[in-house]
Amino acid sequence: MAFTTLSQLYVTAPILSDCSLRKSSPLKTSNVSFYFEKRAAAFALKSNTKNIGSGRRVDRKIVCAVPRQGLALARRSAVSPIELEEALRPPTNLYTDAAPHTVTVLKVEKITGSNALGETYHVVFDHRGFLPHWEGQVFGVMPPPDNPFEPGDATKLSYFSAASTRYGEFFDGRTTDLCVRLVPGTTSEIICNSKPGDKFQVTGPTREAMLLGDYSPNVKHIFVATGTGVAPARANIRRFFKEDIPNFEYSGLAWLFLGVANQDSLLYDREFKQYLSDYPENFRYDYALSREETNKSGGKKYVQDTFKDHADEVFDLLQIGAYIYLSGRKEMVEPIKDVLKDVAEKEGLKWEEVFANWKRKSQWRVEVY
Repeated sequence: MAFTTLSQLYVTAPILSDCSLRKSSPLKTSNVSFYFEKRAAAFALKSNTKNIGSGRRVDRKIVCAVPRQGLALARRSAVSPIELEEALRPPTNLYTDAAPHTVTVLKVEKITGSNALGETYHVVFDHRGFLPHWEGQVFGVMPPPDNPFEPGDATKLSYFSAASTRYGEFFDGRTTDLCVRLVPGTTSEIICNSKPGDKFQVTGPTREAMLLGDYSPNVKHIFVATGTGVAPARANIRRFFKEDIPNFEYSGLAWLFLGVANQDSLLYDREFKQYLSDYPENFRYDYALSREETNKSGGKKYVQDTFKDHADEVFDLLQIGAYIYLSGRKEMVEPIKDVLKDVAEKEGLKWEEVFANWKRKSQWRVEVY
């Protein structure tokens, strides 16, 4: 049986010594501390027992096992409205540049550290339930008319992948999350500097490249992302491991490869590590820090280098039906194809036929810039 952990939890309560059950004795009280150690298979109950009559203190420990699955399920959040599960096709182009939908900013949170190369923000829009989407879809954000950088017209739409599931930030189907890197002089700067209550006009949802290739709960999905390209991966992984969705319990494998500059640039890292702790048999998480790590040749370590370390295993997964999603910078695509080609040729297979088969079955899915 697997077990999980919490960071630390202390509870103090009086208990009676077991000695008091066997014979008459002065009242005994105990302070009981519950605490968890990282990746421990159990937690300890430390009992500091003091015999009030004699002044003698006895320390004892009781070890209690906590099933990982129980605590993981307790961390899941109920979702609504469940009718969002009923659509057979993703909603597409509900709003256009000619007729956009107005959303209200609820939260703007910087999610990169002080030593990150640039700033990235988690932005929550309230759409009041009128902008449904599926995980992996994209929204266009129209610059406001008073945008000092770009006129507020449709030719200057900025596009962002949803970082939330269809149920949004608060699991009620009323919000959408964006993961936005601040680029000075663009609409992204306006979004990142916005405040709760500010309004934006939004188009979409659109595009299907990052939609799951198969929505069956036992399918294997491999996500390769750089920077804010992690948004569609985060949306799907959150659906797999955070939301309590009736009639859907993910039992496959989700594997995330993420490339960023340094530790302070990691996005949603704590969230991903929690899933890794809760679901080690269903989630894998590997990242590359190009400014802090070196590859085997002594150069900067990019996400394609980390991917290369696992290329044989990924290739085998793709050969048995897994789906792979590449999102972020286009520079990673060809190196990843090259390492998979090397594996195919090592296996005595014709790469062109293998790759064509993956594309024909929609297993190879790419959205890069």
